[in-house]
Order: sequence, then structure tokens, then C-alpha cells
Amino acid sequence: MARDNLSDILVFLAVARERSFTRAAVKLGMTQSALSHTIRALEARLGVRLLTRTTRSVSPTEAGERLLQNVAPRLEEIDAEIAAVSELGDRPAGTVRITATDHVIDNVLWPRLAAVLPQYPDIHLEISSEYRMVDVAAERYDIGVRWGDQVEKDMIAVRLTPDTQTMIVGAPDYFAHRPVPASIDDLMKHECIRLRLAGGGVYAWEMVERGAAIDVRVRGRYTFNGVYQMLNAALSGNGLAYMTEDMAVPHLQAGRLVSVMADFCPKFPGLHAYYPSRRHASRALAVVLDAIRHQG
Repeated sequence: MARDNLSDILVFLAVARERSFTRAAVKLGMTQSALSHTIRALEARLGVRLLTRTTRSVSPTEAGERLLQNVAPRLEEIDAEIAAVSELGDRPAGTVRITATDHVIDNVLWPRLAAVLPQYPDIHLEISSEYRMVDVAAERYDIGVRWGDQVEKDMIAVRLTPDTQTMIVGAPDYFAHRPVPASIDDLMKHECIRLRLAGGGVYAWEMVERGAAIDVRVRGRYTFNGVYQMLNAALSGNGLAYMTEDMAVPHLQAGRLVSVMADFCPKFPGLHAYYPSRRHASRALAVVLDAIRHQG
């Protein structure tokens, strides 16, 4: 009975955190019908409803919220203790879960990890590509990777890159019949390629004007939810894109892109890996952090 409750509570916690049976089923590798059956069985055994279901949303009831707030942290403590026990072995072992954006995974994390992890066959890695800000503690990630100014103050942060220059770029073909923008007002007349954020909003370009930071809500016909698609649209001459220097430089050097409005583009405060201060720093986690940290 207790063992059944424990496994089923883990399923409930996934649904409660995701606020969705569909997303929880994907994360757990279960069918939605099996997941729903598990939740109903748990509710029947406990004699209380844990989730309120509508056609559009799922949310915890008062009883479900109590489980979410009180049981989840204790399960994390159990995970931490199990990880600590595994540290008594001869070699670093265990699974390290990381959340980052696709560009960061491809160009920062994986090149560094691929060179080191073959030496540690007992370390398993799970990396998820996401643009939203992730609560790593609540979603049971070991490491999140975001820009330095996005990291919460109660997290331990490890710098991965120096501060990074932003750029506004377009293809030479795009400017063949258009003037090069020299001001924010000019920019608003251009076709700008936009980024749709995970929460549904559109990213406002972070710029500086006369020393003041401003958010510019550009206009444009093309909106993507990934930076690679934005880059490809700019390369094909369909508009201006806002991106970090590391993405743009190879194409600038090859003449496929040109940079404009450099004085309006700020630096971002470097990528940082972050994790909760209360989380046990396992040997596997230490290996991964040491592999990806900035060596400058």
C-alpha cells in the first residue's frame, strides 16, 4: 500500500507541476489513460480528490496542494540522500538533468561535456531544450543555464561564458532596396524577425538609447519560437534579427550577414549554470559543473 502510494504520488506531482495530463504523460513516458487511471486510483485510496480537472486546465485541490507543498520537498531530500550514498562508490555516478536553450546546448554545453564525460561511464546526462525560465528545484533539474541577470539570488551560480555582445543583423540582399536603420524610429519601419516566448508573449529587443536601457517591441511578419529559425530567416533576407554575437559572427565574417545599430546593442551578463543552494552537490554534479564552467 505505502509503496503503491509513493509511486502514484510521484505521478501526481508531475501532473500538479505541469498543470497538464498531456505534458506530464510525455515527461513520465506514460499514456494519458494510464496516468489518469493512476491518479484516480490514488484519489480512491486516499479518499480525497487531489486534482480539479476542466476541459482547459488541471490544478491541485486543497488536499493536492498540501501534498505538493509538503511531500515534494521530502522526496527531494530522499533523492539527495540516495545521491549521497552513491557517492560512497569508487566512481562518480548518477543522472544529471540540465535545462538550457537549444543554442546554448549545441554551442556551449555539449562541446564541453562531450570532451569529458567519456571518462565517467557511470554518469548519465539528460538535457532539455527550453526557452522558458525553469524552477529547477520544483521540476527536479540539477542545473539550469540562463543569462546571469535571470538567475534568482537564492541560487548558486557558476559562470560559463564572458559577457556576451548582442547584435542586430540582416542579409545584404535585405538591404539592397532598404536604408540601413540608424535609430529606434528607423528600426520600427523595418521587417523584424521576432521570438515567441514559452509563456506566449513576444520577446522585446533589449537595447540602449543615450545610455538608458529600453525594451523595443519591434514589428514584423515572421515570428518563431527558436533562435535557429530566426537566424535562417535573416540569412534568407526576410528581415532583421536580434541575437548574440556568437551566433552572428561566423556569418558576418563570411559576408552572409551585416551588423547594424551597434551603438544600440548592449552586452548580456554571461551565461551561468545555477542550482539550489540546499541541493547536495554530488560528485557527478561536480564533474559536470567543472566541465562546463568558464575557464578564462
